Amino acid sequence: MKLLFDFLPIILFFGAFKYAENHKDWAAAFASEHFGFIVSGGVVGPNEAPVLLSTVVVIVATLAQVAWLMARGKKVDVMLWVSLVLVVVLGGATIWFHNETFIKWKPSVLYWVMGLAFWISQAMFRKNLLRALIGEQLTLPPGVWQRLNFAWIAFFAFMGLLNLYVAYSFSTDTWVNFKLFGGIGLMLLFTIGQGFYISKHVEPEPGEAPRP
Repeated sequence: MKLLFDFLPIILFFGAFKYAENHKDWAAAFASEHFGFIVSGGVVGPNEAPVLLSTVVVIVATLAQVAWLMARGKKVDVMLWVSLVLVVVLGGATIWFHNETFIKWKPSVLYWVMGLAFWISQAMFRKNLLRALIGEQLTLPPGVWQRLNFAWIAFFAFMGLLNLYVAYSFSTDTWVNFKLFGGIGLMLLFTIGQGFYISKHVEPEPGEAPRP
């Protein structure tokens, strides 16, 4: 359920883009009428409308996520705050300037911010951020924690570059497909791969028989 909640803005972005892409004239008229006041010139063209409308949707969805968590008295993760700032700033620039480039950079910047957080915690504060997040659930040797941490840093760096490659080498429609299926799919594959690696190094709990 949490996984669906985390990926909800991406799913809504995808759905809004696909619908608007198939109804460009309607999308342009709707965006101009309802969101013209936040668009430079006040008019949205048919080719711009799908990205602009889906960007509005993802901004609202991310704001709703934060509001929902705060209303229920739950902690808002730091990365969700970072995502909210990025989507408002870069998404707002996409809407105002009629330029999809800004929102296309958002996933890359988010990946790199997460990678930097993992790296800075390890390099400057001698704190393994991954261990801090899930260390209560797993008992692993220090060397394994360090390798896992650097693996996530490398993965985030790679994903940021891959997002830009797709954004600049293919159509916006292809990038939107990649953002949902490619991004989530690669994240799941990487997580599963790490799960297999962790299973080989999990230390037994006190009183538990050693793994063969």
